[in-house]
Amino acid sequence: MIAFHPNYVHPLPDNHRFPMEKYDLLPKQLLHEGTVEDCHFFEPGRISENLIRDVHCSNYWHKLKHLELSQREQRVTGFQHSFELITREITIMEGTRMAAEIALKTNIAFNIAGGTHHAFYNRGEGFCLLNDQVIASHWLLENKLANNILIIDLDVHQGNGTASMLKNENRVFTFSMHGENNYPMQKEKSKLDIPLADGITDRDYLFLLEKNLDKILSIFQPNFILYQCGVDVLATDKLGKLAISSNGCKKRDESVFQVAKQLNCPVVCSMGGGYSPIIKDIVEAHANTFRIGLNILT
Repeated sequence: MIAFHPNYVHPLPDNHRFPMEKYDLLPKQLLHEGTVEDCHFFEPGRISENLIRDVHCSNYWHKLKHLELSQREQRVTGFQHSFELITREITIMEGTRMAAEIALKTNIAFNIAGGTHHAFYNRGEGFCLLNDQVIASHWLLENKLANNILIIDLDVHQGNGTASMLKNENRVFTFSMHGENNYPMQKEKSKLDIPLADGITDRDYLFLLEKNLDKILSIFQPNFILYQCGVDVLATDKLGKLAISSNGCKKRDESVFQVAKQLNCPVVCSMGGGYSPIIKDIVEAHANTFRIGLNILT
């Protein structure tokens, strides 16, 4: 059975909303079209605090949990903090961890709300408070469920927090292909970074992706993949600055999933960003990731 995390059951409080309608609409679309059934969804609880402290600064977690971060620290995250917000964040963390556990049995699993790649060891940024992919990687490694993990981050924004937190972890290869002139303006150093010029179109984008996936596999053999598959690369995205078509985004996903199939490698997809003004463009692009991943890997 393939399982997914329906984060729409954990909505943000009204005073914390930014464009998040997709978290409600995406599961409904997948159910409506028959891509999945109700039994394919799982609802995570809260992640163990020990797993948070294993990768994040204990003092930062204490202040976050008790709402003791300064107003300035909160502004950097993009959120006004509340207990509801923190509960939602630790549920997202458990969603990605559970998805990793499930993917070991089913080849692929999804966290609709994951991809919090701007969270650092001791701070949050960019609507990310804790780093789900780092937590999941640590859990997999410590439990000897994987020994070489590839993080493929194709959100339009560099996975700066992920790169920083894993810079000294040689068992995890961090690959980020992102807008050169987009947030964050000060980039961190992933194991491999591919900066993209504004306005890049499908042909050049897909060439760079396939070329660099081949390059990675020539030097690193993963047995688990974490895929940050934000759809803010779309030409319609109001923040992305790239010019990737809906079809190009589909081919991007196909390239990643074909690599996973070639390697017989489980994949966890964290859905990441998407800020197109028309919500159906976001939902359709995310739904394509589900359709393609299930078609190739199940």
